[in-house]
Amino acid sequence: MKMIWKGAISFGLITIPVRLYPATQEKTVAFHQLHQKDGGRIYYTRVCSLCGEEVPYDNLVRGYEYEKGRFVSLSDDDLLAVRARSSRTIDLLRFVELAAVDPIYFQKPYYLEPDELGLKPYQLLRQAMEAAGKVAVGKLALHAKEHLVTLRPHAGMLVLETMNWPDEIREAAFPILDVEPAIRPQELEMATSLVQSLSAEWRPEEFRDEYREALLALIAEKVAGLPLEVPAEEAPAAVGRPGEVVDFVAALQASIEAAQARAAGGKT
Repeated sequence: MKMIWKGAISFGLITIPVRLYPATQEKTVAFHQLHQKDGGRIYYTRVCSLCGEEVPYDNLVRGYEYEKGRFVSLSDDDLLAVRARSSRTIDLLRFVELAAVDPIYFQKPYYLEPDELGLKPYQLLRQAMEAAGKVAVGKLALHAKEHLVTLRPHAGMLVLETMNWPDEIREAAFPILDVEPAIRPQELEMATSLVQSLSAEWRPEEFRDEYREALLALIAEKVAGLPLEVPAEEAPAAVGRPGEVVDFVAALQASIEAAQARAAGGKT
């Protein structure tokens, strides 16, 4: 696992040296663009919009567009002038209830590893947070950006989660949701029953990316030159077509029965 940042957790007068590691890895099937005519790989070049010349990577500088078509360049020294304190420390600002933080703020998790000298205060902080049932909110400069972050206990260690800033969350403005449809008590009761029928303990090992598995299998068949069979498209389990009057009670009852049969190991 590759370390991506080294610094310290800072709160009060306490400093805990730590190292930061990515806690996740995205497993996706990557594609390249090819020339349909001969299968050649397509590459992109950096071309200057003024002189039309290809520009080597070493000749590139950062530019900020302050007006349409007008840029100001920024050097590494310029960025050092605005370096935040959080570039070397994770500044913990306050401790809050985890349930009070809406998941819409969370971005990406990272593991925090203490060095030998920081082990005791690291574990002391973790145990204190567990005892209080709190998570820490703070700041960290990472990847040329200052992030709002949380620290929380997880599996005997501390996990840091980068977060969206409040002004990065888009307003949820959907006029259709201003209309309150008439929901009968029976419908609400049956919908609640369906939720309960599908409720279970969270076991992440029970879930897998079936689409990625099927895609990799298809690629393997293509590489082997095997003929491909296109599976018949399954009809979506829709509650009704546009304009169609739907008996939601019947749909809910059928869904509950299917969920109960699945839970009992029966066929649906």
